Order: sequence, then structure tokens, then C-alpha cells
Amino acid sequence: MLLGMTGFGTASVQNDDFCLSVEIRTVNNRYLKIAIKTDNAISLLENRIDKLLRESIARGTVSVAIRMDRLKAGKKYRLNQQTLQSYWTQLHDLSESLHVPARADLAALLDLPGVIEEETHQSIDTDDIWTFLQECLKEALATLTEFRQAEGNAAETDLRLQLKTIQTNLEQVTQLAPQVVETYRDRTLARVTELLAKSDVNLDAAHLIREVSIFADRCDINEEITRLQSHLEQFGLFLNQEKSQGRKLDFLTQEMNREVNTIGSKANHVGIAHHVVDMKAAVEKIRENLQNVE
Repeated sequence: MLLGMTGFGTASVQNDDFCLSVEIRTVNNRYLKIAIKTDNAISLLENRIDKLLRESIARGTVSVAIRMDRLKAGKKYRLNQQTLQSYWTQLHDLSESLHVPARADLAALLDLPGVIEEETHQSIDTDDIWTFLQECLKEALATLTEFRQAEGNAAETDLRLQLKTIQTNLEQVTQLAPQVVETYRDRTLARVTELLAKSDVNLDAAHLIREVSIFADRCDINEEITRLQSHLEQFGLFLNQEKSQGRKLDFLTQEMNREVNTIGSKANHVGIAHHVVDMKAAVEKIRENLQNVE
């Protein structure tokens, strides 16, 4: 099963004290990069959040936005005694400088800025928050996974189609392979014989045939065919595994491309050249698809 690297997931949970909302976005990246944006109140949980994400995501750029809203019923207020004392002192200093009596009414000072304030940084049990946040993250990840699975299924369908294209062309190349060495040997031997006939050099015929055969063997593509066939079979096995194997498929694609190029360069054969073009096009499509596979 393949997983795509592009997706989106969101979730929210709520209790009597706060509401948590999570949004996860992923895009393709060769490696795993996680960026977490959250409120200060739960910043201490970033390591746990990072660990949970890494258990579900292996590759890609992951952007996580977490928001925690305090519910009104849970808000608390306090008297800022330091601010109130400052106002009171300034009021008395002003009264003395103006030579007027100061009113001893503290209630009148309560409406001044900063005297009554909301406890926005009141103590919160991070373990309690983590219980709800973990639930929210898992729900968002589940939604994200649905997106990634759908993308992975589409990629897998096309990958299997490209594999079939390579396999079909490789079978044709396999049938033509014996002709490559034979044709090259006959053509080279005829050319050398023609050149010798125009010169005064005398060579033993058996020795000449042996040397030409050794040189012609350099055009043998059987090893490349065998390796490419092995890569195709291994590619299919990775597609059938339960866990997405994007990295391994990337490596196999590079090796497949290497073998196809070698076949094309070694086999000086028009028929094989056409099949090589088709195989190279299929390998390139595979490479493009795998750029967005975990």
C-alpha cells in the first residue's frame, strides 16, 4: 500500500474548560520536516506532539497548527495589587502637590486599566491537556491518512501500468538480444576481413574469429536484462507491502534507469532502441509519481 505525501486533516475537542483545534497539512519532501505552531499554554507538549506525528508520518513537510481557546465559564480574574498600589501612591502624591485632600475610595480605582485582569496564564495540568490533545491529533491524522491513501492508490495504479509497459518492452528486448551479438560479430568480422584483403597482413582465421567474438561480447546485454527483470519483480513486491516504501522504490527506480540506459548504449540495434525509448519514458513517469509517495 502506498501513501501520498500531500494531505489535510483537522479535528477539535472540547471540555468544560477549553476547546482544542488541530490542523495538519502535508506536502512532499524527500525527508521528514515537522513545523508546529501552538499556543504558549501547551508549548511544553511539543516534544510529545512531534513524537506522535513521527509515528504516523515518515516523509514530507508537515505543518501543524494547534489552538486552545479558554471557555468563558473557565475564565478567572484577579486584582493586580501592584498596579492598584501604584495608582494609589500617584493619587496621594498628586493630592499633596495640589494641596487638596485625597479621597480614600479604592473602589473608584478598580475601573482603571490593569487593576482587574484576566488570569490568562493560570496553571494548567499539561497531562490533562495532553489527554485531549492526543485524541484531537489522532483524529486529525486519521483524516489526513484518508487523503494520503487516496493519493497513494492513484499513484499505485499508474505505477503498475508503467511497470507493465517496461515488462512488455523488456520481453521484446530479450527476444532480440541474441541478434545483437550475432549481428555485431558478423558485421565486424566482414569489415575486418575486407580490410585485411586490401592489405598485406596475414592473420590466422581462427584467431581472428576468436578476437572478434571477444569484442562482440561487449555488446551482450543479457546481464542488464536479468538485473532489470529482478528490479521489476522487487518493485512489485514493495508495492504489495502493507507499509509504504517510497524510499526503496526511489532507489529501485534509479537502478532501473541505469540498466535501461546501459541496454540502450550497448545494443546497437534499431529494434531494441525503440523499446529502450518506451522503457525510459515509463521509468521517468515512475520517478515523477514517486516524488509524492511516502
